[in-house]
Amino acid sequence: MDPCPFVRVTVENLALKIPVASKPASSVVHPSSSPCFCKIKLNHFPIQTAVVPYILPESIFPDGQHQALSAAFHLSKSDLDRLAAKSIFGGKPCLKISIYTGRRGTTCGVNSGRLLGRVTVPLDLAGTESKACVFHNGWISVGKNSKGSSALFHLNVKAEPDPRFVFQFDGEPECSPQIFQIQGNIRQPVFTCKFSFRSTGDRNQISRSLPTESSGSRGWLSSFGNERERPGKERKGWSITVHDLSGSPVAAASMVTPFVASPGSDRVSRSNPGSWLILRPGDGTWKPWGRLEAWRERGASDGLGYRFELIPDNNGGMGAAGILLSESTLSSHKGGKFVIDLGANTNSRAKPSSGTSPACSPRGSGDHGYGLWPYYMYRGFVMSARVEGEGKCSKSCVEVGVQHVNCTEDAAAFVALAAAIDLSMDACRLFSQRLRKELCQQNDVLR
Repeated sequence: MDPCPFVRVTVENLALKIPVASKPASSVVHPSSSPCFCKIKLNHFPIQTAVVPYILPESIFPDGQHQALSAAFHLSKSDLDRLAAKSIFGGKPCLKISIYTGRRGTTCGVNSGRLLGRVTVPLDLAGTESKACVFHNGWISVGKNSKGSSALFHLNVKAEPDPRFVFQFDGEPECSPQIFQIQGNIRQPVFTCKFSFRSTGDRNQISRSLPTESSGSRGWLSSFGNERERPGKERKGWSITVHDLSGSPVAAASMVTPFVASPGSDRVSRSNPGSWLILRPGDGTWKPWGRLEAWRERGASDGLGYRFELIPDNNGGMGAAGILLSESTLSSHKGGKFVIDLGANTNSRAKPSSGTSPACSPRGSGDHGYGLWPYYMYRGFVMSARVEGEGKCSKSCVEVGVQHVNCTEDAAAFVALAAAIDLSMDACRLFSQRLRKELCQQNDVLR
C-alpha cells in the first residue's frame, strides 16, 4: 500500500543584525550580550519558539556554517486541504514570525522579551506533496529605531515532501488489538498485538514465540534490567509482541526494569525509572534495537517523562551506551505526541550525521545494517505516536517516515515502541490509583 502524503515546512538559518547607535542609551541591553528569540506560527498549529543568533552588522551570512533547524511543521493531506480551502477566501496561508530581543519567558504574566517586529511569509503549498519549494531565503527588514534604521532578519523557509506510513491501533495495547495501515479512507489490517505478563522467574519467556533460539543468547535479557522485583509498589513483567498477518512475530516490547515507587512516595521517579527493550527478530532469537525509559515528573510539569535510545550492535555486548534519539515529557492529563525527529530542535537531543548518503534502515531480519551506525540510518523525521492522557481510551496513531521502512520488521519495531510508550503512561500512574484489570496479574486483582 502506498504511504500517506505529508509535507514538512521548515524554518532555518535564522540570524539577526541590529544597527548600533553611536551613543546607545545606558538602559538598552545590546542583543550581542542578551539572547534574541522568535515565535513562529502557522495557522492552527501550535506556536514554536526558537533562539535567533545575533551577528555583527558587518558580517556576511551564512559564514560557511549551517545553522540548526529552528522550527518544523508537519502537514498531512487533511491539513493541506484545509489550508487550500481557506486560501480561496482569504489569500495564501502565511507563516508569521514575531522577533523579540531579551530573554524568553514571562514575569508577572508579562512577556520578558521586547518585540522588535514581525515578518510574514506567504506559502503557496500547491504541489509540495511531490516537489520541494523554497518560499524565502535571505534578509528581511524588520523594526525601525528612532533614526529610521531597520534591523535585518535572515531566514530560510521551505516545504518538501515527507511521505509517511500511518498505522492505527484498533484498541488499547493491553487489549491485544489489531493494527491497521491507513491510506486515505482505506484501512488495511497489517499486524496483531499480543499483550502478556512475563513471570518473575523467566525473563526469556518472550523468546518462546520464535521458532529457534541460540543457546548463547539465553539470559541476555536480564542484563538490561535492575533486579528490583520485590514485593511492594511495583509494576513489572509486561510485554507485547507484534505479529504479521501470517502469525510470525516481527517485533516486541518487553518491560525489563520494573516500574517501582520511590521510597516514601507513590510515583516512579526520574532517578529510578522503569524501562523497556524494543526487540527485533534475527538469527533465530530476539535482538535489542532500542531502550525506552519512563518515569513520573514532579511539580507543575506533572506528566510522563521519557527517553529513548538506540542500542548499537557490538557483537552481543550488552554494556554499550545507547544513542539518545528522543527525550521529553508528555502531559499525564492531556497526553501528547511521542516524537523522534533528528532535524527539529524539540524532542530530540541527538545530532544527525553531516554525511550526504540517503537514510537507510535495516534490510531484513538478519541484517541490521549497523555498519552505517548511527546516523545514516535515521535522519530527519523518524516517527511520531499519539498518546492519550490517563484514564482516556487510547487507540494510538503511529506515523513513520517512509525512508525508514524497507521491510515488515522496520515498521513493526516502531509499532512496538508506540505500544511501549502508551503502556508507560499506565505504568507511571500514581500507585494510589488502580489500573484496569487487563494490566493486573491475577494475584494483584485478588488483593
